Formats: sequence, C-alpha cells, structure tokens
Amino acid sequence: MINRILEDRVLKVLKRFPAVAILGPRQSGKTTLSKILSPKIGKETFYLDLENPEDFAVLSEPLHFFRVNQDKCIILDEIQRKPELFPILRSVIDEYRYPA
Repeated sequence: MINRILEDRVLKVLKRFPAVAILGPRQSGKTTLSKILSPKIGKETFYLDLENPEDFAVLSEPLHFFRVNQDKCIILDEIQRKPELFPILRSVIDEYRYPA
C-alpha cells in the first residue's frame, strides 16, 4: 500500500475543523485516501458513496441523518451528485459546533 503524503495533514486538520474536503482530479486517490483515514480518525465513521443508489437513498432525509449522526465522522464520496447537501451540512455543523 502506498503511504499517502496528505494522510497526516488531513488527520491534523480534522482535529481542528468539523469538515474537510479532499479535492483532486479523477483517479488521483481521493477515495483511497478517505478509506485509509477512516479507521484512523478515532470515532465511528460512515462512508457513503453517492454514486451508489443505496448510499444515495440513506440521505433521503439529510437533516435527520446528519443530526442523528452528528457525533460521528461522515465521509461523503461524490458529494457533487447531491449539491443541495452543502447548505444543510453548514447548518448542522454550525448547530453542533462549540467554540474552542
């Protein structure tokens, strides 16, 4: 397995910020990096691939899903498939965010 350069950086950023975006061109390792990081985050993690119809359906009521799982790490792969999630995410993150 290839050790990803950004692995440590993303883990460090996740300790300070409630949301992190991993961006890059197709086939550059974004999904692989997310899956490698998942067990290292230190909390229960949901991985949802929004190109998978079952995972897409999990977010049929996104506000409820995010509120019920606000204490977990939620990885949303291919989030561009459901752009209406961005304002909902911002709202839920701000609702449960506490000043450091």
